[in-house]
Amino acid sequence: MTSAPETTAPIGMIRTDTPAIGRSMPRAETRRLLAGRGRYVDDGAPRGCLHAAFLRSPFAHARFTIADTSTAAGLSGVVAVLTAADLAPVCRPWQCRSGAFPGLVSPVQRALADGRVAFQGEPVAMVVAESRARAEDALDLIAVDWEELPAVASLAAALSAEALTHPELADNVAWRTEFGSADFDAVFAGADFVVEERFAFERKTGVSLEPRGVLAEFDPAEGLLDVRISHQMPHQLQLHIAEQLDLPIGRVRVACGDVGGGFGIKMHVYPDELATCAAAKLLGRPVKFVADRIEALATDIHAREHQVDARMAVDGEGRILGFDIHDVQGLGAYSVFPRSSTTEAMSVLRAMGGPYRFEAYRARLECLLQNKSLTGQYRSVGHPIACAVTERLVDLAAARRGEDPLAFRRRNLLPVEAMPWTNPAGGRMFELSHHACLDAMIGLVDLDAKREEVRAGRAAGRLLGLGFASFVEFTATGSQAYGAAGVKVAAGDTVVASLEPSGSVRAQASASEIGQGVRQALAQVLADGVGLDPSNVRVETGDTRTAPHGGGAWASRGAAIAGEAAWRAGRRLRGEILAAVAALVQAKPADLDIRAGEVVEVATGTPRMTLADLADLVLFRSHELPAGVRPQFTVAEQYHRDDDPFLPTNGIQAAMVEIDRATGFVRLLGHWVVEDCGRIINPLLVDEQIRGGVVQGIGEALYEACRYDAAGQFTSGTLADYLVPMAGDLPEIAIGHVETPYSGSSVGAKGAGEAGTCGAPAAILNAVNDALAPHGASLAALPIKPVSVLRALGDLGAGEAP
Repeated sequence: MTSAPETTAPIGMIRTDTPAIGRSMPRAETRRLLAGRGRYVDDGAPRGCLHAAFLRSPFAHARFTIADTSTAAGLSGVVAVLTAADLAPVCRPWQCRSGAFPGLVSPVQRALADGRVAFQGEPVAMVVAESRARAEDALDLIAVDWEELPAVASLAAALSAEALTHPELADNVAWRTEFGSADFDAVFAGADFVVEERFAFERKTGVSLEPRGVLAEFDPAEGLLDVRISHQMPHQLQLHIAEQLDLPIGRVRVACGDVGGGFGIKMHVYPDELATCAAAKLLGRPVKFVADRIEALATDIHAREHQVDARMAVDGEGRILGFDIHDVQGLGAYSVFPRSSTTEAMSVLRAMGGPYRFEAYRARLECLLQNKSLTGQYRSVGHPIACAVTERLVDLAAARRGEDPLAFRRRNLLPVEAMPWTNPAGGRMFELSHHACLDAMIGLVDLDAKREEVRAGRAAGRLLGLGFASFVEFTATGSQAYGAAGVKVAAGDTVVASLEPSGSVRAQASASEIGQGVRQALAQVLADGVGLDPSNVRVETGDTRTAPHGGGAWASRGAAIAGEAAWRAGRRLRGEILAAVAALVQAKPADLDIRAGEVVEVATGTPRMTLADLADLVLFRSHELPAGVRPQFTVAEQYHRDDDPFLPTNGIQAAMVEIDRATGFVRLLGHWVVEDCGRIINPLLVDEQIRGGVVQGIGEALYEACRYDAAGQFTSGTLADYLVPMAGDLPEIAIGHVETPYSGSSVGAKGAGEAGTCGAPAAILNAVNDALAPHGASLAALPIKPVSVLRALGDLGAGEAP
């Protein structure tokens, strides 16, 4: 890893000699996981556990009648065959609504479809049996009469409204909006030139190592529902399970143990998961459901289906004047509950033009219902689309002027002295480091050498390209985004910290661990907050029975929000400790410090008392304390921001590619990232999150697509059809950093987990177009398919198959 010199900014109360914040450390649970001691949903089951399997629609759109379930119910080992009518008494339907999208159209959805299905894979019945295999056998014995209906699959079909996703609706428009600058027309009319492009983005999904899974157990004597689930937001899910199953929220426990990846797909309400919980309540026995890979690919939340017509105006000096965006988004059959599918498109529009100064903006949006699986929030929600559109237009403008694309960027990047600034798209930009990141990238890439390599390779007949993408990622979302819209999504986090008899610290946090390392980061912050080594801090997350209510894992919030709560809890506990020791040794708290778990004199470093001795005294021999000394060794701190609805982060990525002229395949030769995510708590975890994000971005650029045919049949149902990057496809990913800590908090951290995904597709698209440019060819669709490359080069006719 190469690091750039950090920029300076206030960092609140953090001392310059902190030993834990800024230290590269593996996650505390790494040893356990590598030893095969992980505990995922499918790793255990209570006595008497039943297994669920779902009969899913083979059609994208159909009416149906379940003619007979008795044969299936009579199969040995089958406990129940459940339909919509069976679940109706114990599970309410739901409907997505949001004050942020007035007039949003999204029909009512149920745990099991009732009489009509709106996408292939929608569950219509479930079998609960002694084993998953027996439940799947019984599915084949359920008699269903199907009447296939016209399906709406493509964006063009949805716009035409020749067929309707839901027959009761007038058209397929779920929501539309338009907004922009008052002087938009005048600005574009006065431009020296305008570049434009139509972009197409195909659907993606998360492909987590651990598929979605849920184990629900209902105790009818206590009226308690215990849910173990692979999920990102246990408290939000607890709320919705309680609402839909008509249970007091205090009677629902949601526990997320080890979670094998989330990426946003595990923060929504899924029909099969609610049906499993309802079945447990109905039957009074534990019920488990774990999606197989085919179910996951077909029914996990999809994302990124957009067609974007984009224009960018430029003046005679090569300065960006404005953007004109028309985005058509595919939602699927329903707007996903509770956050809505439309959120992604609004993220696209807000992030458009992110790193640059411009004065005019117009955005038009149409969100369309389709007979396809639902779309929702997936890693770096909407930002990769905005980045790809913006950065391709920037490259087109630089080419039009005949200048270096980095020189064009440097001229237009928002400078430090112009911040804070709210751009015409509504993005508030502050404490960013665009020019510093650009300078660091030039050194990280060794730009002159790489450009000479490209020149020499082209002279030898190779199709080489080097592409760049500057980006802004909005992270650590505050309550303004959902709270103001009446959507119950917690945007704050709480940490409860306690001094243990051993002198160590144990904490419960409302953040969620989904493999990103948030527990380790919080341990390091708490360690510095108190004065301990991180090895003496244990952080627990993911269980609504013990963890305080909070946001979980979304929008790269762990360090920025939960980390700030951890710092404050640590400082508060530290204050209680120092006050207690000061009273015992007749000193002033300001004259004492905590170093490596021991209270010492500031001036001399003389030890006065270990934390273990202090805890032993307070917890077991409190009668020996001086009168009036009652230290509180369990403290809680809740943190949410009053200002700054998002924390913007920034950076730049570069990619080098080679195209095989014979096959159209794109090979990655190198990838570079310089990112500014504020104060870095754990460089090792940040770098690996960036690399993981880049890999997902590579998949988005070159491989991954959830494809449907014209009838709405899903054609990417296995990992032989839905391609993901493999180890052999990946180049070396070099990472550099600029640090501009967030001045509104003590820790100064911003989000880091999504930046790699944000910029990688744009950098690769620009690199491919750089390789194609000498041949007069270009592409504007992701993923970049070999057949598209060959057609762009003229090596394959428009109607030919490869």
